[in-house]
Amino acid sequence: MNFSLKRAAVQTLLQSFDFPGELFAPVDRKKIFAWLQGLVLAFGGGGLFVVTFFDSSVLSFPFFPDAMLIQLCVANPARMPYYATMAALGSLCGCVVLYGLAKKGGEAFFHKHARGKAEKIKEWVEKNAFLSAFLPAVLPPPIPFKPFVLAEGVFQAPWRTFVVAILLGRGLRYGAEGVLAVRYGDSALVFLKAHGVAFALGVLVAVVVLYAVTHFTMHKPTAKS
Repeated sequence: MNFSLKRAAVQTLLQSFDFPGELFAPVDRKKIFAWLQGLVLAFGGGGLFVVTFFDSSVLSFPFFPDAMLIQLCVANPARMPYYATMAALGSLCGCVVLYGLAKKGGEAFFHKHARGKAEKIKEWVEKNAFLSAFLPAVLPPPIPFKPFVLAEGVFQAPWRTFVVAILLGRGLRYGAEGVLAVRYGDSALVFLKAHGVAFALGVLVAVVVLYAVTHFTMHKPTAKS
């Protein structure tokens, strides 16, 4: 499939998506999405890295990185693991930038961006450093993500814990989307758009069950002889 056909397929795939209007003026928004689409179609995984980097740091493109990942996996299923890995690494790098900005900006910076959810997020992060990064990273929109990344930096969650949680969460999310794309084609994105909340809840339940089983197994008391 050549680049012009791929571009047409991507534009058709994204027609039903509403992107945030507060970030760009209408003309600028169209230009930046067209540029990002061209970047992904021209450079594949490298372009996807750039998209997820910006999406996880200074900009926000709900569903756009997912759409690009799915389209690449549909066009070239054999490279799905590579695309999912590049998407996860790009997102991790963007989160590291946001973590650093939040760490330097302090609590006032966090409260400005988290708004009314600041206190609840702060309490959760202080008690659950790993899960507070992992769960938002693995769940798709409309589940909030960046407020938790900001909180991790502001309240100085352990660096290693933060990196591992983001990498595992994003890797699981993009890997799952890649598998869906290879198996179901373009309909995978339609499914995520129509049933995003249900998909998120399903992933959340699976993660909670896995965590509970792992926690029980690791802390199971040994029988006394």
